[in-house]
Amino acid sequence: MLFPTIDFAIFFAVVFLGNWLLSPSPRRWKPFILTASYVFYAWWDWRFVLLLAVSTLISAVGGLAVAQGRTRRARRGALVMSVVGHLALLGWFKYYGFLSVTFDNALHSLGLHATPLPPLSVTLPVGISFFTFMGLSYVIDIYRRDLEPAPFLDVAVYVAFFPHLIAGPIVRGRDLLPQIARSRLRDPRKVEFPEAAYLIMGGLFKKVVISSYVSSAIVGPVFNNPTVHTAPEILLAVYGYAVQIYCDFSGYTDIAIGVALLLGFRFPQNFDRPYAARSLQDFWRRWHMTLSSWLRDYLYIPLGGNRGPRRQVARNIMITMLLGGLWHGAAWTFVAWGGIHGVGQVAGHLHRERRVAQGRAPEPTGRAALLLGRLCTFHVVCLGWLFFRADTFGTAFTLLRRLFTTWGEAAPLFRLPVVAAIVGSIALQYLPKGLAEAVQVRFAAMHAGAKAAFLGCGLLLITTLGPPGVAPFIYYKF
Repeated sequence: MLFPTIDFAIFFAVVFLGNWLLSPSPRRWKPFILTASYVFYAWWDWRFVLLLAVSTLISAVGGLAVAQGRTRRARRGALVMSVVGHLALLGWFKYYGFLSVTFDNALHSLGLHATPLPPLSVTLPVGISFFTFMGLSYVIDIYRRDLEPAPFLDVAVYVAFFPHLIAGPIVRGRDLLPQIARSRLRDPRKVEFPEAAYLIMGGLFKKVVISSYVSSAIVGPVFNNPTVHTAPEILLAVYGYAVQIYCDFSGYTDIAIGVALLLGFRFPQNFDRPYAARSLQDFWRRWHMTLSSWLRDYLYIPLGGNRGPRRQVARNIMITMLLGGLWHGAAWTFVAWGGIHGVGQVAGHLHRERRVAQGRAPEPTGRAALLLGRLCTFHVVCLGWLFFRADTFGTAFTLLRRLFTTWGEAAPLFRLPVVAAIVGSIALQYLPKGLAEAVQVRFAAMHAGAKAAFLGCGLLLITTLGPPGVAPFIYYKF
């Protein structure tokens, strides 16, 4: 079920009413919201509701076994079993085909023709990476004694809660489970309606208008047929994809956070003007923040983090980013994307370390250095997006080759409206951070009728400027 559809509007109206009517009674509210979340997931394919239930069972039983383990060995064994269970489900549905093709190609390159993994067509369940990571963090946090095991029904609601279910943000147990446990204390009169409305309207505009327009006007045509397009079009398409994926994914999470607010729940922020970052490290503090913090806390730091010699730190960074790339998709182009970010972060770490050794600040503070850092960071990110978007390495290298060899040729797709949409979307990230809060304050001060008129005009504008129908969100497939 897509957020920007009539189906979801009807679904949410029913859920919104039931949520607040049943809120004073947790015994009725929890089954209701759990059922609604399963209906939301089943709307895509009812068969995978069982997968969601199995993932929930692994989390709940695994967390309880870890907490009740009498010895460290028993606790660790329960943790390993739970982690293996989660990763086995993710590996089968998301990576079986990738591994099968990779092994088959490797054997053929050695002159062997045996097939260790028979080719099978495995449908990728939407959102599996997101609810798997949530289940993993729940069990690991219990093992670390950062979280107490929750009642089964609470865990089920935590894993399946529909606003974050399909594409995040990745909400951890310590953030959401206490809110679920205190669900009866929520007060509909204290709902942050201005903030929720701002997030939902902004998210809809980013997804339905900006992302859809840039995709159809430049990104899709160029990446789908790279051999007929020239350097100006390719460069604009790469910049355009940076805008498309940001507007698409941040638009989704803005809507998700806004919907959760309307139900009385607060999710963590997931984006903070990432294209204004001055370094790749800064970029990952701003882009998909719940994933980057998850990778830091559950992968990078356990590997050793910044501790140890340079070679070990570089290894930790590369492993984290390569696995982060593979998490996004079962293809070597995603691994290459992670590798680009890994190499860039290693270089940045060495640069900061060198500056500190020389008695200087880790990051340059001058205006020119800040501008140069932002330009370099943005273009390294765009290079990564080229591989992220390309279907194959052949497509990626064709685009790169033509980017340097076809200047001066006709570029019919290089048009002013497309340029304005891309440049404007990036420029907005350099506006003062407090501007959004100021808009929310002004909106909150409006009369109820003025608010309704404002929202109605906004929806009319989005409907008028957006294309017919709504394409799925990009991160649904991750």
